[in-house]
Amino acid sequence: MTAPVFVVDDFATDGSGRYVLDGPEGRHAVSVKRLRAGEGVILTDGAGRWAEGEVDAAEGKDRLVVRLGEVVEEPAETPRLTVVQALPKGDRGEVAVETMTEVGVDVIVPWAASRCITQWKGERGAKSLGKWRATAREAGKQSRRVRFPRVADAVTSRGVASILAEAEFAAVLHESGTEALASVALPVSGDIVLVVGPEGGVSPEELALFSEAGARAFRLGRSVLRTSTAGTAAAALLLGRSGRWS
Repeated sequence: MTAPVFVVDDFATDGSGRYVLDGPEGRHAVSVKRLRAGEGVILTDGAGRWAEGEVDAAEGKDRLVVRLGEVVEEPAETPRLTVVQALPKGDRGEVAVETMTEVGVDVIVPWAASRCITQWKGERGAKSLGKWRATAREAGKQSRRVRFPRVADAVTSRGVASILAEAEFAAVLHESGTEALASVALPVSGDIVLVVGPEGGVSPEELALFSEAGARAFRLGRSVLRTSTAGTAAAALLLGRSGRWS
């Protein structure tokens, strides 16, 4: 089984190659994972830098002493995949972020679409964004990633159009699409941007705006998926076809 992943701010050791993991991550390692001497761990900053280690000792309830190996940096994968996710109802947003993180999405952009029932405003919006970011962090650890997805600030439809205009390949999941996403040619580098609309669908005005920015509408399949699952299904398809999973 792959060693568990823990997030750290730095990799500074005591001079003899020993690293002390404490705080919430140390508590999780000692009291939840119950790691003991001789077991393996992976420490990462979530931004690509990571190191393998072996537990030297567990001290108290929240302190793990690790003999740390060489710190290496995993390069960012290409093409980079960004999913623009319309805001779902309830906790379905966290479900979308969790599963998209697990399959390998690089950037997740919350989108306040015109037909979204949920709207992020003020303190509620900040709290919801915080939940999405915390979910990406925890899902990154669970799926043994060392480069976690970036969850951007929420954007308007015009903000989405700006992102699409810079993409190497831009797609909108929509029933008006005449071409299947499974058959489109994909770039080998640059940015792939995928837009997932809300339960009420992408409005005609938004679709026209995105088309002007260079995006095309595509069908994912015959069935209609929820907004919280469509992004994950489409991302898995694109990552598989782009060569990222090979």
